[in-house]
Amino acid sequence: MLLRLALSAARPAGSLKILAQSPAQLLRPNPNLSVVRTYARGPVRTRAPVEQQQLRTPSLKEKLMGPPSANAYSMGKGAAAGAAAVGLGALCYYGVGLGKHTSIADNAIMWPQYVRDRIQSTYAFFGGSCVLTAAAAAAVFRSHRLLELASRGGIVATIASLALVIGSGAVARSIEYQPGLGAKHLAWAVHCAILGAVIAPLCFVGGPILTRAALYTGGIVGGLSTIAACAPSDKFLFMGGPLAIGLGVVFASSLASMWLPPTTALGAGLASMSLYGGLVLFSGFLLYDTQRMVRRAEVHPQYSYTPFDPINASMSIYMDVLNIFIRIVTILSGGQRRK
Repeated sequence: MLLRLALSAARPAGSLKILAQSPAQLLRPNPNLSVVRTYARGPVRTRAPVEQQQLRTPSLKEKLMGPPSANAYSMGKGAAAGAAAVGLGALCYYGVGLGKHTSIADNAIMWPQYVRDRIQSTYAFFGGSCVLTAAAAAAVFRSHRLLELASRGGIVATIASLALVIGSGAVARSIEYQPGLGAKHLAWAVHCAILGAVIAPLCFVGGPILTRAALYTGGIVGGLSTIAACAPSDKFLFMGGPLAIGLGVVFASSLASMWLPPTTALGAGLASMSLYGGLVLFSGFLLYDTQRMVRRAEVHPQYSYTPFDPINASMSIYMDVLNIFIRIVTILSGGQRRK
């Protein structure tokens, strides 16, 4: 092929002279042809660098900052599917009474009335938290100025949002609970309203997705609560340490996603860890917090200087459910965009 290219390149310049020569002159050795042959037989100088450039292995930085593969979220989806399978198996196992130890459902038969009232008050405040958050999110979404403030991005806005959420939650938890309306109830309502304002931009995904997410969240919370009630009463209380470590990992990956967009391989991995890993993590937190709340309601003295605090007990469960809902909305909205 190289010889043909050399000959075709030389033909326009000397083709007319060759045709004008006699047969005897054509049989004489032509120095130009030897030059062409030498050039054709010589080493190719332009191909080796191209092949070396094509075969060069990309560096680690190029792989991490390059575009993500089609299966960037497969590991996160597999972890969530595995956790769902384990949860379904646990529900079937403990639901039919195969556990060897007594469960919360078994102990509920012997509960005195004040323990039942404590648990009912906790879930009543949990339901009130959901209603207040939904109402605040709808009100902020209808206000243009408030929605603009809630939708601002950047480091300053993120730090301000975290400070408001953490600060209001700390204030609500620090106030001592007293029966009847008081300062703690007001701080609790303000905390729920701030959370509603923070998640108000989720309303941009539309009502159908939010409705589906709410239904899916209700199903997940119902199934996990049933597992916590049917499992042995202290089965998930040992999970506090591992869950705290997982919370640090998910929080760090969520912060890193602010600077590394999911359009890179590293950013997609961090987003998958924050999304699907957070879904699995807060499902485990819901099991842990449910059994911890029941244990506190059982062991807290009936007559004590500080009464049982159903608001603090409900806030942990409420935060778990809210984080599960946010991640389900994100997953559903992402699937809707791909369609």
